[in-house]
Amino acid sequence: MRDLPRQLSVDELVELFGGHTRLVELLAREDDPLTKADALIEELPDGDKVAACEAHPRIGERSTEQHGDDPEVLVQLAELNHAYEGKFGFRFIVFVDDRSRAELVPVLRERLERTREEELNTALHELVAIARDRWSRR
Repeated sequence: MRDLPRQLSVDELVELFGGHTRLVELLAREDDPLTKADALIEELPDGDKVAACEAHPRIGERSTEQHGDDPEVLVQLAELNHAYEGKFGFRFIVFVDDRSRAELVPVLRERLERTREEELNTALHELVAIARDRWSRR
């Protein structure tokens, strides 16, 4: 596993976090950005938190980190993503961690039962876990 970096550029962070957001801009100013990301997220206004989630691809969309192309599972994920985004107002984010798309269906169902605050907090911390994992695989 690669050590966490002392400093990362905006472009490097965009690659790790899936898009150019206020979170990425703030992290680029920090030493040890991937270590400080969880704490920095807590200080962000709601709009910046949602924007960070929206930069990430949906579960079920084409991605090198997701596997499993069962049409029934893809339909379920599309329906669950729609319900999730309707309820919470941002995309579902989960650290896939080599799980298949089918394995993520019950995770998404369970997380639909949470409050928006709980879910936004979870989604952002999952986003940081994804970024750390992407860094370790570079």
